[in-house]
Order: sequence, then C-alpha cells, then structure tokens
Amino acid sequence: MIEVVVFPWLAFGHMLPFLELSKRLAARGHAIAFVSTPRNLARLPPVPPHLSSRLRFVSMPLPRVDGLPDGAESTADVPPEKIELLKKAMDGLAAPFAAFLAGGTKPDWIIHDFCHHWVPPIADEHNVPCAAFMIVHAAFVAFLGPRWANAEYPRAATEDFAVAPGWMASQSTVAYRRRSEAEWVAGMFRANASGVPDIERVWGMFERSRLIIYRSCDEVDPGMFALLTDLLRKPAVPAGVLLPPVVAAHDRDEVLRWLDEQPRKSVIYVALGSEAPLTRKNLHELAHGLELADVRFLWALRKPAGLFDSGGSAGDRGVLPDGFEERTRARGLVCTGWVPQVAVLAHGATGAFLTHCGWGSTVESFAFGLPLVMLPFIVDQPLVARAMEEKGIGVEVARDDTDGSFDRDAVSAAVRRVMVDDEGKVLASNARKLQEILADEMVQERYIDDLVEHLRRY
Repeated sequence: MIEVVVFPWLAFGHMLPFLELSKRLAARGHAIAFVSTPRNLARLPPVPPHLSSRLRFVSMPLPRVDGLPDGAESTADVPPEKIELLKKAMDGLAAPFAAFLAGGTKPDWIIHDFCHHWVPPIADEHNVPCAAFMIVHAAFVAFLGPRWANAEYPRAATEDFAVAPGWMASQSTVAYRRRSEAEWVAGMFRANASGVPDIERVWGMFERSRLIIYRSCDEVDPGMFALLTDLLRKPAVPAGVLLPPVVAAHDRDEVLRWLDEQPRKSVIYVALGSEAPLTRKNLHELAHGLELADVRFLWALRKPAGLFDSGGSAGDRGVLPDGFEERTRARGLVCTGWVPQVAVLAHGATGAFLTHCGWGSTVESFAFGLPLVMLPFIVDQPLVARAMEEKGIGVEVARDDTDGSFDRDAVSAAVRRVMVDDEGKVLASNARKLQEILADEMVQERYIDDLVEHLRRY
C-alpha cells in the first residue's frame, strides 16, 4: 500500500480531477489524504462508500487576506481580478501543511498542483517525494517550458508568445495566435498581487518534483510525453483522461426533463465554465448568436462575477438581451443554477457542445463523442481549441485577432456549421472515433497502473 497526500489548487476544475485520481488510487488499495479548505470539501461530490475507508479528507481553514471576500475559498467565489489574492491566501497554508506532515504518519508521496511551489521544500524536510499533477492540456506545459529553456530562448514581449517557443519549433501550431491570448500568457511571467509570478510557481514546482503527472494519454497527445520528459528532465507520466462516471439521476431535474422532451442529437449544450472573463457584451453577442442560429440549445449560464446574483432568471437583471428568454423559450433553456454537466453531455438529445475549451470540459466531451463549437479565453484554452481543430472535432468561433472580441454572426455561423451543415456530420464522426479509442477502459486503467508503478519505483 502507498500512502499519498493529494493537494489541489482551490478551483473545482482542479479539485475534481484530483479527486478522480484519488478515487482510482484508493480503488487499488492505496491510502489517500485529500487536502483542501472546509467549504471546498463540503462542496465536493460524495465518495463511493466502498472507498471511504481509504480516502479521507483533511480540512485546512484558509487564512484571511485583505481584499478577498468573506467565505471565498475557490476561484468560483471570486471575480478574475481577485484570483491572485486567493493564491496569496493559499500560500498562508504553508505552516498548517507543515504541521500536518509533522503531526501524522509520514506519507510515501505528495501529489500537488501547479502553484504549490512551497510544498516540495516542506516535503524535503520530512524526506517525502513530490509529484505534480497537471490537469491542463499537456501542450500548455510544454509551451511554458522549464527555467533553463526560457533562459536559452528568452521571451518578454507579448509578441514572443504568439509563436511556438524555440524548443517546440517542430510544433509551430502550439502558439497563442491572438494578441489577447498572448497577453494573458505573458502576464504569467510578471509580478502579481500574490507576490509570486505564476511562472516562478510553475518553475519551482517543476524543479522540486520527482515526477510530473498529466491528465492525458498517448491516444490524445501522441509524442508529447517524450518531449516533456526531455524538456523537464524528469518522467512525464500520463494518468489517462480520467473520464468521470455518469451517475444516473434518480430525480430528473428541470434540465434533464427538458432534454427528455427534445429530439435526438438536436440540442447544443452551452457552458463556458465559472472563470471565463465574460463581459455583458460577450453574453449579449453569444445570446444573439444562438438566437440567429435557430437551433435548440441548453445554456448553463454560470454567474459572471459582479454581473448578477444567483437565483432567478438572467434576463430580468439585464445580463441577457431584453426578451431573449421569451423569444427562444420554444427551443431553448437558460439555467443559472447548477447543471449536471456530465449527465447533460451523456444525454441522447445533446448533439454538440459550445465550450470555452477548458481541458476538463473538453475531456468530458471526449467521453460522449460530441463535436465542439469553441470559444476559448485564457490559460490553455486557446491551445486546446487549436488541437481540437486539428483533430477535426471542433469549429472555433471567429474572433478579432487583437482583442479577441466576437459578434453574433460569428457565433451563429459556427453553431450552424456544427449543428446544421454537412460539415457537422464529419466533425461528429471524428468525435465518435476518438470516443471509441478512449472508451477502452483496460487501456485507461493501465495508465493508472503504470502511474502506481512509477510511484513505487521513484
């Protein structure tokens, strides 16, 4: 048995795949301690009873930081401009985490996230090895590169990030083509309100971890893990795509009941995550585009920070265009509450997914063979969109190359290409082929077995 401490970043897009990995390890008889803050732990889905004896949760209250809203413990609780303060608060968990390690049985491993540059030094004091688990697109990790590669091929100006780095010259499509996208990545190399530039967190984590684990596999990213092993000078270990289970809903909520009434493959599911930097103009153009496309849609409209409060409809507070919900009621549903995304993607009425291309959402779409309409914003999302375009399973909404803006006509055109035009049939066929490859559970489980073997060996 291996004892593992698992410590994700304070974002549900990170905590959920960390939990999925924890469950896979616990199912093999290993003991897992999952560390997070009280409110986040309370919001995680329940662990299957047969795993509860091997998967325990360790709660660490988040220190207060000036400027961070009361009760904010995850990126879902704060607007984008406050996320750096959340990192500062998480840095305050260093002392409690050190006390936790000193006060209990020494684990065999700590598996941590991208921003935990202070975990490996603490672990070294207790002679515990660390592994980083990267839940982003593997190509994004290669694009960032280690400290030595950035010293050899320095980047500073925004334009430097609009092309593939020198160590990836053979993969010239791995780049941030739009200025707005490149500017976001360039910001990772600059000072921020947390006191530590993001790239310093990442480099520190790379340098002090013995293994780097990825939520991916050779079938999705062929050749990438050999490149990453050479680049980071330590094993790149794919854990498989960790597809979440589809849990049967005993009580069909409003969303699923509505889908039950729609024809097969007739609905495009729209969800842009909880962290996309959406403006009111973005939302209005997206809404008008869906209206112009004249197809059935289900829109999981997450709360954009500061735009509207939870509960009620979006339209009555001006977030969506006046009368939009009334005009589209016969063929569309807007939901501002919780939506069971995996169940929606699995539903027979869902024919495509309009997504921000977060890696977690993209992986979930793989499980059900859905073609994509893609509207990326930040982090690895633009790189994911390019990769899915190359695989022939998605169409990106046309954007302005300078500021990343888009209009209703571009949204409508992309939606119709996927949902109405013959091109959509080709995209759907390609998506189903990828689904068939990734549906081989024996192959995916073998990645976890290989990971366990690495944990034993290193």
